[in-house]
Amino acid sequence: MLVSGTCVALLAAALTFPVKSVLADALLSRPAAVSAPALSPTPAMEGAGEAKKTVLDPMLKGIASWYGPRFNGRLTASGERFDMYAMTACHPTLPFGTVVRVKDMENLRTVVVRITDRGDLMPGRVIDLSYEAATQLHMVHNGLAPVTIEVLKDGKSGTAN
Repeated sequence: MLVSGTCVALLAAALTFPVKSVLADALLSRPAAVSAPALSPTPAMEGAGEAKKTVLDPMLKGIASWYGPRFNGRLTASGERFDMYAMTACHPTLPFGTVVRVKDMENLRTVVVRITDRGDLMPGRVIDLSYEAATQLHMVHNGLAPVTIEVLKDGKSGTAN
């Protein structure tokens, strides 16, 4: 089989380009559509005309950011005072008290945080972590990190997934 010179050149260029930075750049530059809604309606039971209930999507993906000194001591949307050294987070839709595991997809570090705040996040971002949680993920310097979020305990019902 013959391979054209252009194909060989493209393949060689692809093999020498740093994959990690390409992945990180692609994740950080995604539009707002990257964030999946945290809540989605599903039928409570099979059958037509039955009531529907809202359930939590157990896994979310997107970009995490962090907040700290400027907000330290202020009241959060849940009524708690924000403590930048606590393992907490802001999420646009998850119920207050929901416990989630956040995994940095670049360094594979994980933290467990409780949702205590609400807010509009920048497009493409799915969670805003406290300074302490960001420190443990080693993302403070970069400010952003591609993450997955796994719901461990629903804040409304108190059930674990």
